[in-house]
Amino acid sequence: MIRKLVLPVRRALGATVRRLFNVLPRERRFAVYRNFVDCDPEPSERLVLKIAETREELEACFTLLHDAYVGNKFMKPDPSGMRVTIYHALPTTTTLCAKYDGEVVGTLSLIRESVLGFPLQRIFDLNALREKKGNIAEVSALAIDRRFRKTGGSILFPLMKFMYEYCTTFFDTRHLVIAVNPSHIEMYESLLFFTRLSANVVENYDFVNGAPAVGATLDLRTAPEIFRQHYASKPPKRNLYAFFTQVRLPNIKLPPRRFYTTNDPVLTPELLDYFFNQQTRVFSQLSDRKKSLLHTIYDLPAYRAVLPALSENTHDVAVRRRHRRFSVRCPAKFTVVTPEGAERRVNLEVVQLSRYGFRAHALAAVPINVWGEVTIQLGPAEVSRIHVSASRESGDGMYGFRLGEPDLIWRKFVNALYSGSTQADLENATRFMTER
Repeated sequence: MIRKLVLPVRRALGATVRRLFNVLPRERRFAVYRNFVDCDPEPSERLVLKIAETREELEACFTLLHDAYVGNKFMKPDPSGMRVTIYHALPTTTTLCAKYDGEVVGTLSLIRESVLGFPLQRIFDLNALREKKGNIAEVSALAIDRRFRKTGGSILFPLMKFMYEYCTTFFDTRHLVIAVNPSHIEMYESLLFFTRLSANVVENYDFVNGAPAVGATLDLRTAPEIFRQHYASKPPKRNLYAFFTQVRLPNIKLPPRRFYTTNDPVLTPELLDYFFNQQTRVFSQLSDRKKSLLHTIYDLPAYRAVLPALSENTHDVAVRRRHRRFSVRCPAKFTVVTPEGAERRVNLEVVQLSRYGFRAHALAAVPINVWGEVTIQLGPAEVSRIHVSASRESGDGMYGFRLGEPDLIWRKFVNALYSGSTQADLENATRFMTER
C-alpha cells in the first residue's frame, strides 16, 4: 500500500546497490531506511490537512485512490473512476485528505471497528490484539498524487502526522493495523515500527484484487518511546520522534468539537446516495446480511430511502431497533457516600453511552449497586450531573452504570445523538442545549 515510502529509497540506492542492500542484516537495513526519512517540520503553507467532508473532497479522494490502485493492479478500473467500498459508508470511518493549493493530493481512511469489522480481518486473526487494552483502527485507502511521489515525504509524512494526532487526540485509538504488499512491509517496520500480525504472507487478498498482503500493527501508546530511542538524536528533517510528538503543524485542521465524541461522521443521506447508489453499485452488490447491518447502523427515517432494499427474509432482522450505543471520551467524577458517612470520589473516563446508562473506566474500585452522583464533562463547556449507580464490573476497571433521573444537559445531548448521524447534526441539534 505505501509505495510512496519506498520510492525515495529505491531511487537513491539503484538496482545494483539494492541487491547488495538486501543481503544486509535486518537491523542494518532498517537503519539505512531511517536515514532516508525526510519530514519537513515547516511544510509549505499551501498544504492543508483536514477531514474530507464535502462531496467534492470525498470524490477527489476516491478518484485519487482509484487511480493509484489501478496503477498498482490492486483493482480493475471502475466505470465511476473511483474506489469506494462499504467501509467508506460507515459513520465509524474517517477519510483524511491532504490538499495543496486547494486540490486533494493525498488521502487515507481510518476504519474503526463496527458490526462489519475490518477489511483485513477476513485474512488476519485479530483475536490476540483485541485482548489487549485500547481500540483498534485499520489504516486503509492510502494514496498520494503522482506529481508528489518524487518529492520524498512532502505529502506523506504530514499526512501520517495528521493520522497520528487524529488517532491519539480525537479517534480514541490505541492500536493501528494495516495490510500491505510484502515488498513494502519493511518500510512500515523500519520507519514506523509496526510489528507483523503473523509470520505468513497471504498470497491472495481479495480486497486488493488478489495481490499478496502482510498484516502488521502499531501500539500508539508505546510508539513515542520507540521513536525517541531511534530518532531523537537525528537532525530535524529526519527526526520522526519530534515530528510526531512535538512539532505543531498549523497545516493540520483538527475538527472543532463541542463535545467529547470520538467519531466524525460526514455522510448525509444525499452523500450516501450519490457515492453508493448513483456513482457506484456498492449498495446493490452487498449481501443480504450486510444490507441488514447497514439498516441497523443508519436506523433513521431520513436514511431509509437511500439504503439498499431488504429481501423479505432479512426485513424483520433489519427493522428491529437495536439498543444503540455511542463512543465518547468524557472525563467524569463519581461521588458516593460510604457507610461511615464520608464522601468518596473516583475518577472515571466515560467511553460509551446510551439512553439508559454508560460504560466507564475507573481508576479505583467502584462499589456495585450503590447510588451516588456523577459529574460528566460532555465537552469543554458542557457538564452534566446525574444520579447513578454501578451495576456491573467487566474487568480491567471497566464498569457499567445505570441512570437515575438524567439532567437536562444529558437528555438533550443523548437525544441529539439518537436523532442524527453526522457531526453537523449533533452541532445543530445542541446549539441551544444550555437553554432552560
